[in-house]
Order: sequence, then structure tokens, then C-alpha cells
Amino acid sequence: MLGSDVASADGVQLRRHIGFVLQQAALFPHYTVKQNMEVVPKLLGWKEDKCAARTAELLQLMALNSNDLMDRYPSQLSGGQQQRVAIARALAADPDLILFDEPFSALDPITRSDLQDEVLRLKQTLHKTAVFVTHDIQEAFKLGDTIVILNEGRVVQKGTPQEIQARPADAFVERFIDRTNA
Repeated sequence: MLGSDVASADGVQLRRHIGFVLQQAALFPHYTVKQNMEVVPKLLGWKEDKCAARTAELLQLMALNSNDLMDRYPSQLSGGQQQRVAIARALAADPDLILFDEPFSALDPITRSDLQDEVLRLKQTLHKTAVFVTHDIQEAFKLGDTIVILNEGRVVQKGTPQEIQARPADAFVERFIDRTNA
């Protein structure tokens, strides 16, 4: 799908080529970790051996390689483990684009920071395009190369974290940065 016109693409096929990491992990509660991770590859017609190999690879990548973890259900995992599985599931079909929609908002500060560090590590090793939606400007500054600040659906400022911190575009951006630094 890379380089193609998404406006004319089949919506279902397009979504299958984007990795999604949502709030609250959004794992299927009646599926095991393995089954959750293999959903999209199986929809794409991957053979069982390819799915199993990719699952094993991603469990290792996400530090989820405990012997019994693959057969557990989401309710048997911690919040951090659930989000790690959600990230692995988003990466399972090797998409070019990963969309993170406030994936760490419900986590404790330590787990949140650990997963932010994990995303930074993945960004460096996997070279994927990631869009990260967050209301936490510090999280945006930590994870983002380019930050886009919106107000009522309108782009107020776009720039690097350093540019936005050094030269807020208007009073809204200045208040937003100050409010979250308080």
C-alpha cells in the first residue's frame, strides 16, 4: 500500500495494512495472546507456519517470550503486558504505518514510561512510520519527531519538539505547554 492513493483504496484492505494500537489495548478477550497476534495475518491469508514464526518473533521483540504467555487470555495479563501484545498485534502483518491512539493513557506512570521507551526502541530498529495521538505534550515531545498541535480540529502549530518549545505559535500552544508542565 506504500505509495498508493488511499482515497481510492478499498477501506477494508487499507485497514489491514495499518497497525493500530488503541486505548485499553482493545484485545479480543476470548482470544489467547497468540490468537490476538495472528488475527490480521490470517485475514491476509498467511499460512499457519508463517503466522507462528511471526508470533514467536514478535513475542521476543516485545519481551513477552514467557513459555506460557502465548496461551493466556488478556484478562490474565497486566495492563503493560496487554499493551505490549497490542503493539505486537499491530506489527504482526508488517505494516508500513502504525497508528497509536492514546495507547498508554490508562497505564501507571512507570509502565507508561517503560512502554514509551519501548516505542522509541522499536522506532529505531523497525523504521516504521508512526502516528501517535496523545493529549500529553510531554509524551509527544519524548516520542515525536514532528508534533502537530490541534485546537478544535484546526492545526495550530507543526514543528519539532524543540521548535514548539522555543517558539509557541500562539497563546493556546503556550498555555497547553505550560499547563502540562505545571
